[in-house]
Amino acid sequence: MAALVAAALRDAGERPAILSRGYARRRVEDGVVVVRDADGIRADLDRAGDEPLMLARQLEGVAVLVSPSRHLAGRLAECRLGCTVHVLDDGFQHFDLRRDADLVIVAREDLDRPVTLPSGRLREPLDAAAAADAVVLLEGSAGSEDPAYDKTDPAHEKTDAGRVFRPGGDVFRPGMLRPGIPVWHARRQQGAATSAEPVLAMAGIASPASFFASLRANGWQVAADLPFGDHHRYSAADVARIAAHARSAGARRVVTTEKDLVRLLPFRPFPLPIDAVPLILALDDRPALVDWLLSAVGRARA
Repeated sequence: MAALVAAALRDAGERPAILSRGYARRRVEDGVVVVRDADGIRADLDRAGDEPLMLARQLEGVAVLVSPSRHLAGRLAECRLGCTVHVLDDGFQHFDLRRDADLVIVAREDLDRPVTLPSGRLREPLDAAAAADAVVLLEGSAGSEDPAYDKTDPAHEKTDAGRVFRPGGDVFRPGMLRPGIPVWHARRQQGAATSAEPVLAMAGIASPASFFASLRANGWQVAADLPFGDHHRYSAADVARIAAHARSAGARRVVTTEKDLVRLLPFRPFPLPIDAVPLILALDDRPALVDWLLSAVGRARA
């Protein structure tokens, strides 16, 4: 979503900066690390962190900065890099910056079990979504269908903004969202298979099983799975283990996530091909979301 928002702003003529904390960096430095500026990538994995480096590789023309202080990073982006708008990934509880628009993503698993940390996934109760300016509902996990969601069901209603959602029951209780708040539906989907050859599926993310399931759902011939922990720091021994696991399973190549690939790049050349399968966020009405974004920027500037 951060990449989608930043790319939409860039394509509309803005100069966006993604401001990140750089979670799980090996080298945490004082001040600000410029991961990408207008001329290219400026930091390696250890200084950037995997997600900022992944975004920097995806988004030509978008600045990516990392700092414990996103206020400091934003000031540098404005004063030194000429950026005109900031994008915060995972910023709804970040109060050091005044936000002009809050876009909150709510997943099906959040609604099925709306429990806060440490027992659940949520940082605050779902009622906090009332402070959002717009909501994206992720309908089902990557590679799966959500049997509870049926747009032909007459129980679905439309908001004033024309977005479909259920205001009661198992999606949102009455009063959880302000009247007229835009709500979009999205589905996570891994890229489709590019060949029929057997592959080893490998991932070190929060939910490797969902990645493996999505690959199979999109036509990949997965010979075996190999999970690692989230933000796993790969080593040369890990790469050798991955190659051995692939060969023993009869796989001719390895497929992984974009976030994993940036953590594996320091170990090139690989003993066998390793490719990243991109995660695609399919929105029901992407042009309307882009229009909403540009309107929010316009109001803030005015």
